[in-house]
Amino acid sequence: MSECILIIGATSDMAQAFAKRVSLEGKSLMLAARDEKILKNIANDIRVRSGVEVTTHLFDILDMNSHKNFYEGLPKRPDGVICFIGLLGDSTYCHRSFELAKKVIDTNFTGVVSLLDLVANEFEERKSGWLVGLSSVAGDRGRSPRYHYGSAKAGLNAYLSGLRQRLYKANVLVLNVKPGYCRTKMVEGWKLPAGLTSDPDEVAIAILKAISNKRDVIYVRSVWRWIMIILKSIPETVFKRLKI
Repeated sequence: MSECILIIGATSDMAQAFAKRVSLEGKSLMLAARDEKILKNIANDIRVRSGVEVTTHLFDILDMNSHKNFYEGLPKRPDGVICFIGLLGDSTYCHRSFELAKKVIDTNFTGVVSLLDLVANEFEERKSGWLVGLSSVAGDRGRSPRYHYGSAKAGLNAYLSGLRQRLYKANVLVLNVKPGYCRTKMVEGWKLPAGLTSDPDEVAIAILKAISNKRDVIYVRSVWRWIMIILKSIPETVFKRLKI
């Protein structure tokens, strides 16, 4: 029986690239997201390309009361689960509206925790599987442009670290992925530095390699690790004056 992968937020650019790569390895897929029409189009394309089994499932990360029924109602028990869901937001608006700020935090952190806790409990009991969370370099240090997003990703970093420690004895891999800049719809129109910017397929390849090598945390482009080390080393008295 082939390995079955559950992809949350499957309509995102990075998720689609990952799904295509995984399908070429002969693994069956369960794709979950909010837009049924786009999901079905993605699934049909993958079936034609690879011939693997693909099912689609409606899922809303913000409807946390539905998460248990969603997960328990899947047609198969997944061998691996990866969550690509993310909402960037802008602190210019978020600090004037708690409703918007809460949506950013719940999308990037609270909702992800709600779902992954369900997965973690099952994987711990059977002592196998892998979990991948898509975090961000923004979670390494808060910056004024999007500090609600950054704080949610910082929370996700801590969550994944603790979850990794908990599940280590159960032989469950917990991988934290920090893509840095990536050419997706989320940053459409931005002027991005070429040396710091990946594309969705590069992210997919990096994730698959990291799962295979049982890595804990990866920066898709290693230069980001050094950039964030430098940023974290700047004293607050200096950092608060910088426009970065």
